[in-house]
Amino acid sequence: MKAAYTFEAAFRLPTEGVAADPNRFETTLRLFAPAPGVEPGPERIDWLFFRDRLWHGEVGDEAPLRRVASDWLGVEVVSLSFSELRADEEYLDALRAEIERDLSRFNAESVDEVLHQYLGSSVHVVDAEAV
Repeated sequence: MKAAYTFEAAFRLPTEGVAADPNRFETTLRLFAPAPGVEPGPERIDWLFFRDRLWHGEVGDEAPLRRVASDWLGVEVVSLSFSELRADEEYLDALRAEIERDLSRFNAESVDEVLHQYLGSSVHVVDAEAV
């Protein structure tokens, strides 16, 4: 069971005392998602990341997430946009089951409504090896 939140990120290299051209680079950032329903542990994010950070497939508030990503990467992240949740079928089934256990925490009436509210149409089901 595997899943990852995928972002397009641009970062700037620190250039104090040196010159770098270019000093801005773009990359794909994948945040591996913990199992649905599991209490937060040593992972960088918890299973409710989608609820707390995304809205209709977009980053809800980019600035705080950019700051966190900058800390994770050790460089200044200057832009960050959500691309998709890449998940295998087992993860998506577990996510749906966990959401359904308590729909009230998502202010929605169905699992599909929750997924659409937060992830939009940005869910890509792939084999576990492709996550």
